Amino acid sequence: MSRIGKQPVVIPAGVKVRVADGKVVVEGPKATKPLEHTFPRSLRVTFDDKTKVINVERPNDERENRALHGLTRSLIANMVEGVTKGFTKRLNVVGIGYQARVEKNSIVLTVGYANPITLQPPDGVTVTVPSEKETKPIDGLPAMTVIVTGADKQKVGQFAAEIRHVRPPEPYKGKGIRYENEQVRRKEGKSFTSGG
Repeated sequence: MSRIGKQPVVIPAGVKVRVADGKVVVEGPKATKPLEHTFPRSLRVTFDDKTKVINVERPNDERENRALHGLTRSLIANMVEGVTKGFTKRLNVVGIGYQARVEKNSIVLTVGYANPITLQPPDGVTVTVPSEKETKPIDGLPAMTVIVTGADKQKVGQFAAEIRHVRPPEPYKGKGIRYENEQVRRKEGKSFTSGG
């Protein structure tokens, strides 16, 4: 991981960075509020205002410090990418009668249960459902797309996982909620042979 840790994080134009009191704070156009990360005290994080570069340094080559070095650098790079480009996760709701819609910033899922399930995204995460015309059927079943976007990679991934958890894809017909390019392992149904 240390090879990743040694690489400097380049700060693009329009992004503000503050490093103080063991915290990195990153502000940018895609983030509604600044992203913060508290880094381990053993590491040294410096921001050079002239070259617009963040460097992460570790005190020694102990295993834990090596791991934290690469992790901290990756998290800071993700924060910078998040406030400039943002992160997106796409999911497909697959099945006859299965639907997703957005109501008052929440997503409402109708996926074969007695009642619809409503999930509220965390701060800084938005959910959109494009029109049904834009979505092609999957495995011969109607499908809808759900798009989760935000500046914080961890929050976007976590909320997408929570949506999928409501109704994971089942292996026989493939109905359920899956990530866009997820391969669903399929099983054969029971086959009945006529007795001879």
